[in-house]
Amino acid sequence: MIALDSSVLIDVLTSDATFGDTSSAKIISAMERDDVVVCDVVLAEVAARVNPIDDLMDSLADMGVNFSPISEQAALRAGIMQRRFRERGGTRGDRVIADFLVGAHALLHCNALITRDGGFYRDYFKGLKIINPAR
Repeated sequence: MIALDSSVLIDVLTSDATFGDTSSAKIISAMERDDVVVCDVVLAEVAARVNPIDDLMDSLADMGVNFSPISEQAALRAGIMQRRFRERGGTRGDRVIADFLVGAHALLHCNALITRDGGFYRDYFKGLKIINPAR
């Protein structure tokens, strides 16, 4: 499976002028190789930006994007990684737990993560393959 970060999905669903086309192309390319999924956190973040919710679920179904819930193991890993982040000087305002949940889910349950925030995920989720739509 290949996970989607919320920013990439929002790019596509809102037809973002800067990243919409490249994000869409990366998602299509990923779908040719594997199942593409969103976790609970990504679904919630996107739902906060896209209205109405029924359209969101229909759009995901039309795109062929599946749902993959966060496991207990991923939730625990996210907490550990956020603690490390704070120990390294990060503050609550810099990164929220949602970022760590998305990364832990992708690391433990998927083969890659499509995101424009590759630097953060590379730093905290070693071994996670990052697909950056801007490249």
